[in-house]
Amino acid sequence: MTQPTCTATIRAFRPGDGPAIALAWTAAAPGDGITYNRFRDLFLLDRNFDAAGLLVAEQDGDVVGAAYGVRRLIPADGADLEPDSGWIPFFFVIPRARRQGLGSRLVRAVMEWLAGKGAKTGYFSSYTPNYFLPGLDTARYPDAARVLASLGFTTQYECVAMDLSLNEYEVPERIRQRVAALHADGWTFGSPSGDDLVDLVGIAGSRFNSDWARGIREAVLGGQPLERIITVRNPDGVMLGWAMHGTYENVVERFGPFGVLPESRGTGLGEILLHLTLERMRASGAHSAWFLWTGETSPAGRLYAKTGFTITRTFAVLHAPLAT
Repeated sequence: MTQPTCTATIRAFRPGDGPAIALAWTAAAPGDGITYNRFRDLFLLDRNFDAAGLLVAEQDGDVVGAAYGVRRLIPADGADLEPDSGWIPFFFVIPRARRQGLGSRLVRAVMEWLAGKGAKTGYFSSYTPNYFLPGLDTARYPDAARVLASLGFTTQYECVAMDLSLNEYEVPERIRQRVAALHADGWTFGSPSGDDLVDLVGIAGSRFNSDWARGIREAVLGGQPLERIITVRNPDGVMLGWAMHGTYENVVERFGPFGVLPESRGTGLGEILLHLTLERMRASGAHSAWFLWTGETSPAGRLYAKTGFTITRTFAVLHAPLAT
């Protein structure tokens, strides 16, 4: 059977495209649809957005696909613009325009654009600060996996999304007893004050990663209640870790970020912070807790599984060399 000829044209984004892109995206991936406002906030208002890197496929006046490439115009941390790296956070083609090579054309054009800006490696799609999904769900999108493989993308690593129902959740009695014993010894667990945020942002940025510090800062500036954050300080007043929810896009049921300083791991503090935050989430009316990204066999992944979280999706973070 002869493959249908693709008559779509590919061009750069221009004002007025946004609503049509969001509608076409949702038609192409109804299980991961997006509203226009969310599309605008995540991509068009991203500090590294360049309209020339958002390529739109148009056919008979309709948007039938898109692919987005981005490179750093502002460093994520310090002064490093990561000039050798480019990212492709998403691409899609609506069902009626598939099997015509359009997905390959879109992604190849974005790869060429990134290469023209000096990038040597393209990543799908571990870009921060703004990504929609952390990588490719190959089980949900096998056609996309085939397109990317044909263009030289291979798996760099995998991560998992996990969920926990909170409908029957209660803090285990052993955790309550452990918290009481630590309180008696002078440890403190609770929501930070405004001044405490200095320590929290400081350890998040210096001991974990700058994007967590950015996320915390922007969430609070955006009106996130401090009761969504729980920190721990030792008897000397040193902050050793925290857990929180609702940080990203104000989604109350989204857990994280969450961290305990390396020298304090293995002490049970992480498990306590996790449970205290889940208790707080349930008290706020959340029916579930979920997050998008952890290593399945990492210490955090094992703690989540022990707590009752189950894997809901697996994502592959992919990379490919870019032609020069």
